[in-house]
Amino acid sequence: MGFGSYDESEQKDQNVDEDDDSEAVNVHEEDHDGEISFEAEGSTEDLVGRLQEMKDDDDE
Repeated sequence: MGFGSYDESEQKDQNVDEDDDSEAVNVHEEDHDGEISFEAEGSTEDLVGRLQEMKDDDDE
């Protein structure tokens, strides 16, 4: 078999034990419904100017 190929017979009839006692991962366990805020050290114009400088540096 070459790289990336597979045997279709291996893909058929895969039995998964759904009654496994292991603990499932709860992706919503650490959800947070609060607020976040921050204070920038520069004005919007300063920050946009700095961003443009960084983009210009990448182009060189």
